Amino acid sequence: MNSASTRSADIVVVGAGLAGLTAADQLSRAGHDVVIVEGRDRVGGRIHTVEVAGVPVDAGATWVAPGHTAVRDLARRFDCEFVPQFHQGKGVMSFGGKRKIESATSMAPWVMLDLTRIMSELQKMVDGLPVSSPWEHPHAARFDSKSLGEWLTAKHALKDTRKFLNMFSLVHWGAPVGEVSLFNVMRYIKNLGGIEHMLAVEGGDQQDRVLGTAHTLVSGLAATLEDRLLVASPVERITTVGDRVTVETGKHTIEARYVIVTASPTHRSTIEFTPVLPQRHYGLARSWRLGALSKAFAAYDRPFWRDEGLSGEGMSDDETVFLTFDVSPDADGPGILMVFCDGRAFDAYDDNERRRRVVRHLIHLYGEPARHTIDYTDFSWGNDVFAPGGPNPAVGPKTWTTFGPFLREPVGRVHWAGTETADETSGSMNGAILSGQRAATEVAARLDAGQ
Repeated sequence: MNSASTRSADIVVVGAGLAGLTAADQLSRAGHDVVIVEGRDRVGGRIHTVEVAGVPVDAGATWVAPGHTAVRDLARRFDCEFVPQFHQGKGVMSFGGKRKIESATSMAPWVMLDLTRIMSELQKMVDGLPVSSPWEHPHAARFDSKSLGEWLTAKHALKDTRKFLNMFSLVHWGAPVGEVSLFNVMRYIKNLGGIEHMLAVEGGDQQDRVLGTAHTLVSGLAATLEDRLLVASPVERITTVGDRVTVETGKHTIEARYVIVTASPTHRSTIEFTPVLPQRHYGLARSWRLGALSKAFAAYDRPFWRDEGLSGEGMSDDETVFLTFDVSPDADGPGILMVFCDGRAFDAYDDNERRRRVVRHLIHLYGEPARHTIDYTDFSWGNDVFAPGGPNPAVGPKTWTTFGPFLREPVGRVHWAGTETADETSGSMNGAILSGQRAATEVAARLDAGQ
């Protein structure tokens, strides 16, 4: 469906990521007429596959935790398999340019005690937070009035403790501790199952990957909806008149009874709404920005780091590279390191400089063999046209308590989905699926009531 058209449907779904495809699939299987419009020339959204050394790898969403039942149910439906994230061996740490192999003494005892103290205090605050409507917590305004960095300062966290939490913040929100609301951090920790779960591989957030790549999940859904899917069709206007909604792209005009918008909150403002959205919805779009997080992949003949008993897990306070994982398809090779990069010292550079920066630090972490790559690729999410930034919003102080209630509040016949709107496992593929299911259920109830 890529020729110019004017047509009608029961529902238009904006966005062919996992949330949008899930919503469309659920409504279609319930007998409703659905059209999906996608701005990119591909499906998947923040699920995206690139190739390095002939191996497909996840440039976007990657991992599936044991409790991500929505992802696992979808994988079973399309006969997708999972592979465990490799983590046998010791990790590498580098703070202040000093490289250490992970051990009981890789951090000084007083640093471990301080880190345990800070993490315990943070987890205790999280435990009392409601999963749904967290802004109703009696101390929400106080928690939301400061950044995670300001809270660490008030708690007299040691320098190395702060460095560790900064890495934690970069991974999950694509921003340093000084830019993320303490309340935003607490909310994500709560709905992802706790700090230990977020840090763990086996039994935690990084336990499994989809065999091949996560794109097999979205391609499976897209195949069932192929005749209803319009790609390369960015939505320009959504107009509501009476009981009809008109969605316009540069190529297509679709009239419907309801629309589900799955774009991230910050990108809702790129669509012209008539009548205009309530003011606070525009405030939400302006303040709910995505963080800065990109990925690189360095390939070698074989995973040479395993010979030294290393897992390929590296943690660093380097300005560009702060986390690595071993995503090699086989012990015999090729060896592939997945590298998380801080977009602030990555996205603005050309291909050669990005590669130079990544390989330079991999040599520091894994030795001279890391210089001899057989292939390299990366994806700068900060330069992406449709979803520039990281996997989750880097929500600043006072934002959650001001705009949080409008994340998924319907406006007339416009409903909202996307992983940011999920109460549980928000920011993950599982959260995206749950949000699509929730939005589809909301719209189906209104359609059934109207019938």
